[in-house]
Amino acid sequence: MLMVLICSAQVSPIWEDPEKTITHSELFVRQASEAGAELVCFPEQFATGWDPLSGRHIQDRNGPVVRALRRYAMDYGLAVLGSFREASYPHPRNTCIVFDKLGRELAHYSKCHLFTPGREDQAYSAGDTLGLFELAGARFGIAICYDLRFSPLFSAYARAGAEAVVVPAAWPASRRSHWDLFIRSRAAEHQLYVAGINTAGQTPVDTYRGGSMTADPTGEVIASLGEGEGLLVSDIQPQMVSDARRALPVRKDRRPGLYHRLNTPAGKEISSGGPADPGV
Repeated sequence: MLMVLICSAQVSPIWEDPEKTITHSELFVRQASEAGAELVCFPEQFATGWDPLSGRHIQDRNGPVVRALRRYAMDYGLAVLGSFREASYPHPRNTCIVFDKLGRELAHYSKCHLFTPGREDQAYSAGDTLGLFELAGARFGIAICYDLRFSPLFSAYARAGAEAVVVPAAWPASRRSHWDLFIRSRAAEHQLYVAGINTAGQTPVDTYRGGSMTADPTGEVIASLGEGEGLLVSDIQPQMVSDARRALPVRKDRRPGLYHRLNTPAGKEISSGGPADPGV
């Protein structure tokens, strides 16, 4: 059975100091490579710490954080995924990018759902496309932190053939129970792997208690970490996704036409916001 080994690097950022954090983070890439991983993933805005209002260290895809991710991949012979503050007009984007072991970009994804309680929507622009890539025979999708609360995004990934979704995050300790709930729920709902890579430690914005975990297509947690820094190793088995969907054909039993009608007020047309997501 095909197995793809992935690693979640649960790191603590050195606040607003990407140079020092990148140097510190290289240890986790080395460990992942020594473990034989095909992919290592870092948390949301790992090099700076997540700050929904920060205008510092904004850069394009040739900036120092992205160059470091590409160098990691080439030096250690595995794919590397990380998040950074991407320059964009009129506001920057919270973007994740992944490189293969040859330093080629496999995919990028900008956070679609901005965290309005933290005013992220005031300082950043939301993304509007999926981030999909293939690696070692498996198909992956990318989501970021708050996206976990929005099941239709994961439905879209399932429809696009994703067998696993990786979720870099800066999920606060105060809502840790929601983190556990949503990772398992998204995995079970859409019958795919969900790997959440969370931040550890404390920043001026919040306190984080890690808890990075991977749930399989049945919603069972197959690997997890505690509160501090660490490297989580998980096996992704695409055949398990096929087996789960065959044993419980949830997608086949969906009724998108019905959902469309239920979301349409009686006797009225769909509003200008567009039709209901058929994957809901």
